Amino acid sequence: MNDTITPQELKKSLKKVKIIDIREPEECALGIIEGAELKPLGALMRDVGKGLYSLPRDQDIVCYCAAGVRGKVATDFLRNKGFKVRNLEGGYYAWKALQH
Repeated sequence: MNDTITPQELKKSLKKVKIIDIREPEECALGIIEGAELKPLGALMRDVGKGLYSLPRDQDIVCYCAAGVRGKVATDFLRNKGFKVRNLEGGYYAWKALQH
């Protein structure tokens, strides 16, 4: 599986993937991708590590942050835990640019 997904690819598969916004809550003032669940990176790593946050193993997951760096950290972490996950290239900024 490829490590990344483009905003264009994500737009075509919005209904088929689980989307996790790993930004901090205050960053979401810029907007959020429709259907995304907010789970900041630190909380994601802590809660998945302790088994407090369950994610589907039979569905593709897409993580995103503002620009893509933290999304890669989340993607690598979740992939090491056995999940099918990709990082949104360019993060929310790239997604927002696609919408205009």
